[in-house]
Amino acid sequence: MIGLAEKISLYGFNNLTKSLSFNIYDICYAKTEKQKRDYIEYIDEQYNSDRLTNILCEVTENIGANILNISKQDYYPQGASVTLLISEEKLSPELIDMSCNRGQFSNAMIKDCVVAHLDKSHVTVHTYPEFHPDNDITTFRVDIDVSTCGTVSPLSCLNFLIKSFDSDIITIDYRVRGFTREINGKKLFLDHEINSIQNFIDPKILERYDAIDVNVYQSNIYHTKMMIKEINLQNYLFNTDIFEIPPKERREIHDKLTKEMIEIYCGVNIY
Repeated sequence: MIGLAEKISLYGFNNLTKSLSFNIYDICYAKTEKQKRDYIEYIDEQYNSDRLTNILCEVTENIGANILNISKQDYYPQGASVTLLISEEKLSPELIDMSCNRGQFSNAMIKDCVVAHLDKSHVTVHTYPEFHPDNDITTFRVDIDVSTCGTVSPLSCLNFLIKSFDSDIITIDYRVRGFTREINGKKLFLDHEINSIQNFIDPKILERYDAIDVNVYQSNIYHTKMMIKEINLQNYLFNTDIFEIPPKERREIHDKLTKEMIEIYCGVNIY
């Protein structure tokens, strides 16, 4: 899609701020206390700060930005965070703060925590594995924020992010803030065409989800919620084979998973 900023001359720098907030939920059935804790341990290892850092580095590459600094941290007993500071254009080494690691991990990898920054922009991720002792359902949530300035658009990384996680429920918020100016001084509050976040998601991905939009067009605020359509029960059983479970119990588990997803999707306690 050709942005308006590519068709017209701007006065100065394009200082529109484009922010993408991305929440992904992975749902799992774990019946026993041991299964629950094993699942949390498994998911915590699968999405540790090193892997999350690699994902965010690919996000930065996909949107055409440059890494200035990386910070990452694994938490006890579970969870991880990564932050990248990025820039739209590659900066000369003498312009980069000496305390920034420029995305190089030779020294950063031996530290307990690392943070990454982009010049004018940032990318962050936080993970939240959790379970309740009275519930057979465990959830793993990933929060990702991609904030850019200028012509770089975070929307171009949507498909990559969805494919990078087991995404049962997805909520996406996109907002364009501020304004930039044409050469004649006229304000521009948006530099690209958009009427739905879904326009930027691969149709093959969308086929797998029920999706709804809640948009405030006059404020350049866009919101999309997605929930997986088909539940293949085997994919939701942790360390358990589906054929070990009687048919009646399978239906009960399927019902529990569906109810959990619907409540998260709707954002309200229903059942």
